Amino acid sequence: MLDNLIENNRIWAEKKTQVDPEFFRRLVSQQNPEYFWIGCSDSRVPANEIVNLDPGEMFVHRNVANLAPPQDANYLSTLQYAVAVLKVKHVLVVGHYGCGGVRTALESEDHGLIDHWLSPVRELAHTHRHELDECADQTARVDHLCELNVKAQVRNVTLNPITTAAWRAGQDLTIHGWVYSIANGHVTDLGVSIASEDQRVAVYGL
Repeated sequence: MLDNLIENNRIWAEKKTQVDPEFFRRLVSQQNPEYFWIGCSDSRVPANEIVNLDPGEMFVHRNVANLAPPQDANYLSTLQYAVAVLKVKHVLVVGHYGCGGVRTALESEDHGLIDHWLSPVRELAHTHRHELDECADQTARVDHLCELNVKAQVRNVTLNPITTAAWRAGQDLTIHGWVYSIANGHVTDLGVSIASEDQRVAVYGL
């Protein structure tokens, strides 16, 4: 049933080697990325393609609504590997407008297990309910909450002990918050980058 995907893979691999005969040989070498991408699982948001990087140039973690929850072992393990082992220089928390997870967090009906995962987004919406109520329509509310969510996850990453330990060890590490527009393919820097523990304390008081 999936023979078409296998065939697509062969065609893709052949095209890659036609353009760049050394492409796969380079990938065999140990990855040495400078970037760690924390993004949404949405298949319309392919991390490497958006910023035009080859595989191996970016370490990627994805989940529904691009969360960085301090209690999630999967995320924590990936963050630790990126920061402590790969020594990435930049952590990119990247949300996207129209995010289905964020939209779900704004809905009142029961969605099952995903509601537990999205509880931080729902709490964020409650905290900012007055400014969300001022948005023109539901689309604007979702998009504004997408931005608020990215900023909240940047805060989570900066407060994580793994990040703090790297900064205290003198590691060059900056946390960024971006949002991607599926409508035009552009990313926007939300201007919330944090590059040191002192800067984090100055911004968040923590």
